[in-house]
Amino acid sequence: MKILLIGAHGTIGSAVAKELGPRHEVIKIGRSSGDLHVDISDSASIRKLFEQTGKFDALVCAAGNVTFAPLADMSEKDFALGLQDKLMGQVNLVLIGREYANDGASFTLTSGILNRDPILAGASASLVNGAIDSFVKAAAIELPHGLRVNSVSPNVLVEAMGSYAPYFRGFKPVPAADVALAYAKSVEGRQTGQTYQVG
Repeated sequence: MKILLIGAHGTIGSAVAKELGPRHEVIKIGRSSGDLHVDISDSASIRKLFEQTGKFDALVCAAGNVTFAPLADMSEKDFALGLQDKLMGQVNLVLIGREYANDGASFTLTSGILNRDPILAGASASLVNGAIDSFVKAAAIELPHGLRVNSVSPNVLVEAMGSYAPYFRGFKPVPAADVALAYAKSVEGRQTGQTYQVG
């Protein structure tokens, strides 16, 4: 398969590339690194990406930014980052990408644990993650040409605990390699409308 991997050089993206790379053609895409570049918060940048890639069999997005801050300090502008970048960025990958996807192609988006197990200063992430999982469930029943869409919702990563441990006390972190298996299940399986929870 020809797989577009956005966020390929992040912790999750690198693990996904390692998992899928031996079996498929993986095109590594990042904001400023990789084979090609994209800013998922900009729909024109997304369209330009697809014009460069042409037809594809699977798209994986392991990218997206949100604001982490106490709710008391959050303004509409602080929420806008996650809504425009992680949420609408991934939604637009599906909306624009369906024009370039081969019949039966798949989209795999990334949400996260915080919509079902919130933490302090994580309201934006909780909001966006819940919206992504809901979008996947709804879009799956309407996508044409056998297109599939799923999301992966990982717990905090083992590899990230050096930075995030104070915010995730009591959580059992998961290795990125385990999270990558959920992306492989989405890409290489046949399910649609699913959220694969890891950890």
